[in-house]
Amino acid sequence: MNRDESKGTMNQLKGDVKEGFGKLTNNESMEAEGKVDRAKGTVQEKFGEAKEKAAETFNDVTNK
Repeated sequence: MNRDESKGTMNQLKGDVKEGFGKLTNNESMEAEGKVDRAKGTVQEKFGEAKEKAAETFNDVTNK
């Protein structure tokens, strides 16, 4: 797991907490922020996975 993946996971967790707190307190703004944070985390995590895959492919090609 690289840095982008771990940051993405943390943003998803932060988003879940914000969204849950927003629902609990009936705060639509907080709930929306949580959804944005969760989406941001998902994109960041997928970017990290793609970056890692690209590095692995590059290393496989250059080591042959």
